[in-house]
Amino acid sequence: MDDGGRDDDGTMTCGSCGWQVAGADLAEARVRWTFGTERGRTVWACERCSRQHARSIEGKLDSAWW
Repeated sequence: MDDGGRDDDGTMTCGSCGWQVAGADLAEARVRWTFGTERGRTVWACERCSRQHARSIEGKLDSAWW
C-alpha cells in the first residue's frame, strides 16, 4: 500500500477484515475509515472494524493484538 492508502490496483483494503472499496466509493471510505502506520506502512480499517476495535486503536495497540 502506498501512503495514500490505495493498493497498486486502485483499491483500498481493510487491514483487519479484508473488505475492499474501489472507484467512486474511495472518497467516502477515506472519510469514514480510520488509518494508522504499522511497521512503516499505512494500514486502513473499515467502519465496522474501526467501531469494533475503537479502544485498541485509541490505545495504539498493534493490530496483531486485536
